[in-house]
Amino acid sequence: MNPQTLTPALADGRLSMATLDDKIRRILRKSIEFGFLDRPQSDPKMPAYSQNGRQVSLETARAGSVLLKNQNRLLPFDRKRVRNLLVLGPNAYPAVPGGGGSSETRPFRAISFLEGISDTAGPGVRVLYAREDVDLPALAKKTPFAGPLQAEYFNNPKLEGRPALVRQEERVEQVFEEKSYASDGPIDRFSARWTGVFEAPRDDDYRFYVSSDDGVRLYLDDKLVLDDWNPHGVKVQKAESALKAGQKVKVRLEYFEDSGDASVHLGITGSEQALDAAGRSQVAQADAVVLCVGFSPSQEYEGEDRTFRLPAGQDALIREVTALNPKTVVVLTAGGNVDMQSWLDRVPALLHVWYPGQEGGKAIAQLLFGDYSPSGKLPASFEKRWDDNPCHQSYYPNTSQPKQIRYSEGLFMGYRHYDKAKVKPAFPFGFGLSYTTFQFSDLRIGSGEVTFTVKNTGSRRGAEVAQLYVGDRHSSVPRPIKELKGFARVELDPGQSTRVRLPLSQRDFSYWDVANHGWKAEPGEFDILVGNSSVHTPLRGRYQLK
Repeated sequence: MNPQTLTPALADGRLSMATLDDKIRRILRKSIEFGFLDRPQSDPKMPAYSQNGRQVSLETARAGSVLLKNQNRLLPFDRKRVRNLLVLGPNAYPAVPGGGGSSETRPFRAISFLEGISDTAGPGVRVLYAREDVDLPALAKKTPFAGPLQAEYFNNPKLEGRPALVRQEERVEQVFEEKSYASDGPIDRFSARWTGVFEAPRDDDYRFYVSSDDGVRLYLDDKLVLDDWNPHGVKVQKAESALKAGQKVKVRLEYFEDSGDASVHLGITGSEQALDAAGRSQVAQADAVVLCVGFSPSQEYEGEDRTFRLPAGQDALIREVTALNPKTVVVLTAGGNVDMQSWLDRVPALLHVWYPGQEGGKAIAQLLFGDYSPSGKLPASFEKRWDDNPCHQSYYPNTSQPKQIRYSEGLFMGYRHYDKAKVKPAFPFGFGLSYTTFQFSDLRIGSGEVTFTVKNTGSRRGAEVAQLYVGDRHSSVPRPIKELKGFARVELDPGQSTRVRLPLSQRDFSYWDVANHGWKAEPGEFDILVGNSSVHTPLRGRYQLK
């Protein structure tokens, strides 16, 4: 069948979907036989839209989400008490199942947090939605310029000569992926300048946010306020200015693109409320609020460094919402840690969901309403400040050469660094809360294993991850204070206990001897520590290695 005949045939009913499926299979089979297509490596009987796959995705998202904070047991929500639940934030809808780059996978359908919560809440809970865009493209759309901007594009990265194109644009909101500013132009090695007038709608301290993947300069009334004329990955920068109502400021943004895809956005916000009057009223009157913040595939992807801070405007949104409603749960979508210092103390409950996949909305809703207890644990230590990270001094902004990294931290990465430097992270490696409680007891250390008891001392079923660490205090070479050597996940009913056994071998006491190119264990006394995070190890003992 000619592919051009498929659409009209479907439209007038001459071809059913079942018949179309069969014809497509035959076309694909013939294409493979004649060498036009490669033979698929997966099982051809496996459906592309697999219900078993959906279930695995659901369980993975549920088990991987980490409850970082739950003050006064705000979670799980009681369906009898939370009758009006407000969902808002840039990641509430539509779904953000994954990050960008080669990791990005587009499922047939991804369940957003709003949809999952609405579907799971039940008939007795009224779920409301307040839409508030606080990302830079949205800020660019709302920026009140007094008239259009003049945009000038140059066929060189230095704004030299006459511009190749001059036109008027409503805002600075540009993403150049396959083509440049001209329909047939390249996307590499060009520059642009936008000039316009911003009129302050009220007395306020205004923030001028610029997101770009390469060099930018921002001028306010011809004064340089932001200067980053260097190649770099996507990052958000800001300048601030106190303005009176009606005051007009000349804005000039200059940009150059070095290589790869190109993007540049300009957004302007005040310190005023991120929500309008209706949104503020909804937040204040809700029995509880689920605020969904974080990144998206266009903000976090391979090959570039995202900012440590949340995207522009989200920190202010969190502070405003938590001030209006103390029963606010922040659901964070991100591939790692973010700067939480401006709002963490104000947030009673925080759930880090990473990128939760196609069933993420349903999984997170089941956790929020207590259909399941959270059991995820952090695979990394979450620093309070970027300055606390063991890589901070090694990273290329702190080196003399651009985009060069000195691997100076050696063995002391993650929790090993925080132990050695005696720096307290915001949340330690292995940490994660549950809706129940667990007790560790009866540590016994043998020649080939460590055994101990874990008991569920709470009132509901839940899972705990027991972690075994070994410390070497007599080593002749620098070693971490302790090193993770084993872990086990146990799921227990209320009051139930189990005996956990973790193997211990000579390799667990060894280090790599660079002189002899092999593993070496030095005889002596070693610390044995067991607990549920790198900083909470209530069971401690000693082992003598002969």
